[in-house]
Amino acid sequence: MRRRWNAWGDPNVRFDLPPHAIAYLRDHIGSGAILTDAPFEPLCARVVPSSLPEHPAIDASAATRLLHARGQSFPDWLALRFGRLDPVPDGVAFPQSRDEVRELLAFARACNAQVIPYGGGTSVTGGVTPLDDGRPILTVALARLRGLHDLDVVSRLATLGAGSTGPDLEAQLRTRGFTLGHFPQSFEYSTLGGWIVTRSCGQQSLHYGRIEALLAGAHVETPVGTLALPTFPASAAGIDLRDLLLGSEGRLGIVTEATVRVRPIARDERFYGIFFRDWSEAEGCVRDLVHDDLPLSMLRLSNASETFTTLELARPSAASIALRRYLELRGARAGRCLLVAGVTGSHDDCDRATAALRHVVARRHGLFIGRALGRRWSHARFLGVYLRNALWELGYGVDTVETALDWPRVATAMTAIEAAGQRAFGSEPIHAYSHLSHVYPQGSSVYTTFVFRLVDDYSENLARWQRLKRAASEAIVAHGGTISHQHGVGVDHRPYLAAEKGALGIDAMRALFARFDPDATMNPGKVC
Repeated sequence: MRRRWNAWGDPNVRFDLPPHAIAYLRDHIGSGAILTDAPFEPLCARVVPSSLPEHPAIDASAATRLLHARGQSFPDWLALRFGRLDPVPDGVAFPQSRDEVRELLAFARACNAQVIPYGGGTSVTGGVTPLDDGRPILTVALARLRGLHDLDVVSRLATLGAGSTGPDLEAQLRTRGFTLGHFPQSFEYSTLGGWIVTRSCGQQSLHYGRIEALLAGAHVETPVGTLALPTFPASAAGIDLRDLLLGSEGRLGIVTEATVRVRPIARDERFYGIFFRDWSEAEGCVRDLVHDDLPLSMLRLSNASETFTTLELARPSAASIALRRYLELRGARAGRCLLVAGVTGSHDDCDRATAALRHVVARRHGLFIGRALGRRWSHARFLGVYLRNALWELGYGVDTVETALDWPRVATAMTAIEAAGQRAFGSEPIHAYSHLSHVYPQGSSVYTTFVFRLVDDYSENLARWQRLKRAASEAIVAHGGTISHQHGVGVDHRPYLAAEKGALGIDAMRALFARFDPDATMNPGKVC
């Protein structure tokens, strides 16, 4: 699959904004600087020679090293776009087996090199960004550790290479009638191994479960040996070692393959659009739905600002004009909130779930619009991230923060996070909006997006982002939220982890990493 080297995704895919949406941004937050990207070939010419010893499995060419130098965080984008790519890996290896991974780790340990596991390169927290600690840097790309190795249809377990991307994984399972059902927004390029080590959460986790519920077993190559995690339906035999791997972000070692719990492909799937007059009605309905344990696969609730943004991004049509008129007639005006709800299963299951959904929505005075908006969301579910490309080309930067909190804190924290982002920019306006992407009986995630003007200076753009990230993260911590619900820690969230884990917890994690990686070669500087 072709990929842009300094932005997101397929270079042939565009998410262009309609003229009225561009006009809104310019009117409300001003015009941003239209920047010229640093060209790839001259950057290659500036890459310094590798400091790694020659190795037959390691590609030390400048182009390959640059292509694996950064992920998808906002600082990564700045580095790529402005050509500020120091340091870059000294070499990139593409192992095809566990044995080759094991040999590469021994090689790295012998020459005192740090090792960065590289799956899809989609980290938005600096998880694959090299840190200059004076040692050579070896990136181990897992693109050739892919494919379906085994499918146990009786136990419904599938064993796959950790470098399998979302589309490849699903294609191989679906030809056999099964699905994993894990669909993060990065689905096109992120990998099974990456999902595991960052505790990923898919868009329909309400039905399929988070990755920790789907992980049954794994093989991990560490600097001190192989960690084999066998599959059991359940076990009370001490600590579950899978929990050591989940969220470890490459600090323990490299996942080479994993066994996951799969299920037959659902015969029916529907997504519905529902509007509420205000946030209170909308949040109350979502709580009722999850507390009533309805068989839903997804609940995604946008606040008023995101609902406005969603409708504003839509190209004008007779249907969209009619929808707005209908909503206004029914009292859903400036404060209206959009809920997209999904049901997945057999035809009868979906019919029953839809009937129950409609009942709860009516009880909470919601406006059940039907499947048109749901189909629109479903068709564009992996295209939204391409909006970052389009906005950059118009002179705007985009970044997100996400957290999860107990229900009594959700609304207050959401408001505080958006306000914190605005304060970080002082008198300069920005555009902020939020949604609840994953809900639980206990509480919900909160996912906030910030759109702001770019300037023509690398250092100033970075400083503006740093102020934004710090302000939003401090608001999350102050309101009792986790610093990451689905994106992991990397380097960007590391300063805020102690507030969640405590000093003893941080020490325990460091001791665990040191046991598997005594020389601190594995993805150093990430997590803690």
